[in-house]
Amino acid sequence: MAKKILIFDTTLRDGEQAPGIHLNVREKLEIVEQLDKLNIDTIEAGFPLSSKSDFNSIVEISKKIKNRYVAALARAVIKDIDIAGESLKGAAHPVIHTFISTSDIHLEYQFKKTRQEAVELAKAAVKRARNYTDRIEFSAMDATRSDRNFLCRMYEAAIESGAKILNVPDTVGYALPAEFSSLIDYLFENVRGIENVILSVHCHNDLGLAVANSILAAQHGATQIEVAVNGIGERAGNAALEEVAMIIDTRKKDLGLCTEINLKEIMRTSSLVRHLTGYTVAPNKAIVGKSVFTHEAGIHQDGMLKHRTTYEIMKPEDIGSQASRLLLGKHSGRHAFSKRVEELGFTLKDEELQKAFNRFKDMAEKKGEISDDDLKAIINNEIREIEQYYKLKYYQVLSGSSIKATATVGIDIEGKLIESASYGDGPVDASFKAIDRITGMKAKLIDYNIEAVSEGKDAIGVVKIIVKSNGMEVMGSGISTDIIEASIKSYLDALNRIVIFKSNNTFKDPLKE
Repeated sequence: MAKKILIFDTTLRDGEQAPGIHLNVREKLEIVEQLDKLNIDTIEAGFPLSSKSDFNSIVEISKKIKNRYVAALARAVIKDIDIAGESLKGAAHPVIHTFISTSDIHLEYQFKKTRQEAVELAKAAVKRARNYTDRIEFSAMDATRSDRNFLCRMYEAAIESGAKILNVPDTVGYALPAEFSSLIDYLFENVRGIENVILSVHCHNDLGLAVANSILAAQHGATQIEVAVNGIGERAGNAALEEVAMIIDTRKKDLGLCTEINLKEIMRTSSLVRHLTGYTVAPNKAIVGKSVFTHEAGIHQDGMLKHRTTYEIMKPEDIGSQASRLLLGKHSGRHAFSKRVEELGFTLKDEELQKAFNRFKDMAEKKGEISDDDLKAIINNEIREIEQYYKLKYYQVLSGSSIKATATVGIDIEGKLIESASYGDGPVDASFKAIDRITGMKAKLIDYNIEAVSEGKDAIGVVKIIVKSNGMEVMGSGISTDIIEASIKSYLDALNRIVIFKSNNTFKDPLKE
């Protein structure tokens, strides 16, 4: 009988620590709803001490999700534990995830603590967490670079204090598979009481080994794997949820493992996270990349035509992937539109549906037929917008090979039209500079990416950018059949996110309110 592996998703916590990602409460709730459909066992909702926004997100997620474990991260500090407990008050199945480093390099240079001091802090934190929940996870940060005997002492102390889950993080993605599996074996052989708790692993991808190490750890006895959608996270990211899930499913007979992941929701989950975070995936990204089910070489195409399994070990429909097809046009009615939106898996309120239909009609006038991918982009980018302090009213650009680009932009700010014009190094640069004059929020462009949603000369384009303002990197996105318009929308989206973030970046201790 296959051993069940629990899936602990940290997209909203570790995933959000990737540069430029700042999700608001509504966006996090969207992702949580999709993770619920995916059948995740535990959703790590955030780090409540880090910001008021994170605290509020965990509160709202706790209210909404009743069939999953909801986890909040806390350092091994009493105040952290109390705030985590407070944020989880509404959760049906709360988890407090507390951590402290165990490697000598971290203890000496970062925490300025002795080994014994670290043990005492861990014990106190776990005991305090028991005031709020029975399900406590303890992580020994930088476990793979820690002295093994001391690591065992730390885990034993956590178990004795009440921890139900022990997490083994490869915090800097340093371990080789043989080393990581050896560490798991060592812990099972040397930690008293380990047979009574869940052993979890949290692998980073700095050397490209996060997924391999996670799977091997499960083969050696770990029963929980911590992942993030599309592998997003600090530095090179985390073990990718979709890769872990599909490896276990595709090779379940050989591995003797299984999960309860709803595989048909993988592609939809990946697409949603891509849109909301602004982090695209490479075409050749395992499982969810555009090229995964594409065969160009003649010999491969010949084999596929004769029998699908010659070159495909998975079917696109297994992960909810389907080829885009032409769907609707400018003469399509609201009923047909509503039905297709529902078939694509979206649940919209009446006002959202009407807004989507109006935007669809605008797009259909410009490009004729609207594909499924176009429709998804309209809903994800246009309907589920963040609060707009700056709203685009109009723009006009003049550019050419023999003249300097100029742009005039009109922005609605709280009902008042503000206009400005500027020169620039091309129409996009000129537009951004005109916006800077209006808002007074000059932001440095760090990354600019444009992607065609569908095929054809009239394809809808999605522009995703990362800008830096006062040391903070923020993502923005915009769509249009016009590249300049999409670029302007993406820049305004980023500036609006900065405004929202600044209004939420001061943490107020809920225990003192």
